[in-house]
Amino acid sequence: MVAKLSFLDRFLAVWIIAAMALGLILGRLIPGLDDALDAVKVGSVSLPIAIGLLLMMYPVLAKVRYTETSRVTGDRKLLVASVVLNWVIGPALMFALAWLLLPDLPAYRTGLVIVGLARCIAMVLIWNDLSCGDREAAAVLVAINSVFQIIAFAALGWFYLQTLPGWLGLETTSAEFSIGAIALSVLVFLGVPLLAGYLTRTIGERTRGRNWYESRFLPKIGPVALYGLLFTIVMLFALQGDAITSAPLDVARIALPLLAYFVLMFGGSFALGHRLDLGYAKTATLAFTAAGNNFELAIAVAIGTFGVTSGQALAGVVGPLIEVPVLIALVYVSLWARRRFYPNAIT
Repeated sequence: MVAKLSFLDRFLAVWIIAAMALGLILGRLIPGLDDALDAVKVGSVSLPIAIGLLLMMYPVLAKVRYTETSRVTGDRKLLVASVVLNWVIGPALMFALAWLLLPDLPAYRTGLVIVGLARCIAMVLIWNDLSCGDREAAAVLVAINSVFQIIAFAALGWFYLQTLPGWLGLETTSAEFSIGAIALSVLVFLGVPLLAGYLTRTIGERTRGRNWYESRFLPKIGPVALYGLLFTIVMLFALQGDAITSAPLDVARIALPLLAYFVLMFGGSFALGHRLDLGYAKTATLAFTAAGNNFELAIAVAIGTFGVTSGQALAGVVGPLIEVPVLIALVYVSLWARRRFYPNAIT
């Protein structure tokens, strides 16, 4: 199975770690690089990172068979499980872990709560694709998350930062969230590549047929997603490298609840999917869409609300530092689980 993979795919974990290291080194050694990278923005996200995200998402969304999404929208077990995991369990778990493990660090704790509210609508498509998850299901679940993100993010932020802590006799935090900025983030980073992917498949199949599209065209654009992923990681860590490397002990404190969160969300979601008899592909998709977070949005919200040098912003920055290696490791765990529990799954 490994022998069938391309050179890039076979050593992807190595390339990701190298990209993270390169970004951290560049951000630390080149004065003013973070300001230069952040000088031009798309919405609230640095332009280089925005370009990387769009390159990363387009090939994955071009692979989706949009005519088959109806089988996903009719699967109530999958849809209900995803909404509950993403918008009830996920934020509540991050809130609990933040208060349990960072009771003496309110700024970092608030930053983690914001990370827990930002459900992933971008990089999760890569993890799902690498784990051989259901592409159509991923597209539908990510679209649902994007809608909930616009509608529910501000309300949940108010609930988890002010209302619930007040009920429990804990310290409360005031924060304002821009619904417009959240909507723009969703429109750009999901809407643009989704439309491009849909049009590419529709036009490609109509003009050359599905066999040509999937056997000739998709293999040519497929590597672009991984190149986009690596470029995004380098840019992200170059942009935030100084913040990460200047406070190693704080990073370690923030990393612990994040690590627990990703492992618990993925493991619990995968177990739920298995229990619901969703099959491997949908179970993997459910697990990755529930475990991933929209760190671009979390960082933007934290910086916009509390400032670029705030502890809340640092907590958001540490998010991808932990999420990227942990979720790539969980891709391998997912593939192992397929061999172990789903021997008849289609490869």
